[in-house]
Amino acid sequence: MMLPMSRSPLRATLAKDPREVAGMFDAVARRYDLSNDVMSLFQVHMWRSVTRAAVAAGPGMRVLDLAAGTGTSSVEYAADGAEVVACDFSTGMVAEGKRRHPEIAFVAGDATALPFADETFDVVTISYGLRNVQDTARALAEMHRVTVPGGRIVIAEFSTPASPLFRRLYRFYLGSALPAAARLVSSNTQAYDYLGESILAWPDQRELAGLMHEAGWRGVGYKNLSGGIVAVHRATRTARPAVEH
Repeated sequence: MMLPMSRSPLRATLAKDPREVAGMFDAVARRYDLSNDVMSLFQVHMWRSVTRAAVAAGPGMRVLDLAAGTGTSSVEYAADGAEVVACDFSTGMVAEGKRRHPEIAFVAGDATALPFADETFDVVTISYGLRNVQDTARALAEMHRVTVPGGRIVIAEFSTPASPLFRRLYRFYLGSALPAAARLVSSNTQAYDYLGESILAWPDQRELAGLMHEAGWRGVGYKNLSGGIVAVHRATRTARPAVEH
């Protein structure tokens, strides 16, 4: 029996079929970082700085950077002294990352079935990628599995502006201004149509915090950036109790 023809890899739907999502990011890998700069009005650099501080990578630490893309953040964690593994579902992103940063260990992997042993990493972090995963709860559980007891998770993701007025303006930007700007810098404007739709459909800050708690993470907290356009969530995997002798 013939399989149905898949959609164009230039566009994914909110069903987030892994093949569609991976194909879409494969298509934009080369100009992805430039597009991010322009689409975020260059705020992405501030967002990345806050996330880097939350990860607090250092010598002797193992950091898993999920949805690492071309390794822009991975390089920063390595510069802070950590041993970094950059993991992304898009083989196009992984290939581009290896080309740009051969010193970083890149791995192609699915966040819902991570190719790593239990309790491997001190910190697991994902920036602007959790929203693209088909099963958020399963991905959060997988991140918990590969984190050492006492280790941490840091999630940077688009979120919901706190101010109702700002929220309306932001929805206009996502629906109208973002696609127009995408035509200036990207060869794949359809990917940015998906971007806006996926942000609007994503859980807000409190909902995501609740999903993290359900996956086993504790001490969940978040910090709004740019009025809530982005939120950085942090939590810890509970440490094992000390054994008395």
